[in-house]
Amino acid sequence: METSTQGSGSKLLLVHGLGGSGRSWAPIIPLLTEQREVITVDLPGHGNTPARADSGTFAGLADDLQEYIQQNDLGSNDIAGFSLGGRLVLEMARRGCAGNVVALNPGGFWRGWERTYFKWTLTASHKLLSALKDQLGTLSGSAVSRTALLAQLSARPWALDGPMVEKELVTFAETSTVVPLIKDLAKGPAQKGPSSPHAGRVSIAWGEKDRLCPPRQAPRARTAFPLAAFHWIEDSGHYSLWDRPEEVADIILEGTGSD
Repeated sequence: METSTQGSGSKLLLVHGLGGSGRSWAPIIPLLTEQREVITVDLPGHGNTPARADSGTFAGLADDLQEYIQQNDLGSNDIAGFSLGGRLVLEMARRGCAGNVVALNPGGFWRGWERTYFKWTLTASHKLLSALKDQLGTLSGSAVSRTALLAQLSARPWALDGPMVEKELVTFAETSTVVPLIKDLAKGPAQKGPSSPHAGRVSIAWGEKDRLCPPRQAPRARTAFPLAAFHWIEDSGHYSLWDRPEEVADIILEGTGSD
């Protein structure tokens, strides 16, 4: 699994979302590396990590992440993730192969028609971005078109950095496992809890303006992980680490034990 390491201190592993890469964490890396040695990973089939046979499934990614953690002796280290990565780190807590865990806007808590909405909207987005791939540099550079492209993921897309948005959208369009993962996530079981006694503390944070995993799903996450600390993030969408980087960095540092 391709990784990048920055900073010094106790280790903190970061897991990105669907169709992203370790670069998705760019807005908060400088805030975290002041206190921690930060390891970002590219999940199999994402970024610079080749896909495996089961990389189009949540179970496959979870098994691969657990294998990476165990092979690198990171089972007692802290871990944070957002979106799909948020669900993956909760799964690591459930399996007992993580230290303290922070999940941002985690997937896996949808029900009924929410599954259809998730599948339809992300499939349509992937088709659109794939068709516009050669124009994403120009579109990401305009506050107007950037707002249209990211309305579902950010509460403040006009304020985001254009080049960062371009990289994220191109990566999403080029990730070959996105389509099978969308199908698998939409039809698969909901995320289970609670965390294992062998895991550390669990924190869950949710953007109040999340339009992909709406706030009504948050109580289900709290029920599955009843001992977790919970935070609402104001004026934030699904990509809370982009909308409110300072607040999210504080939540991660607090949840993983840093002062």
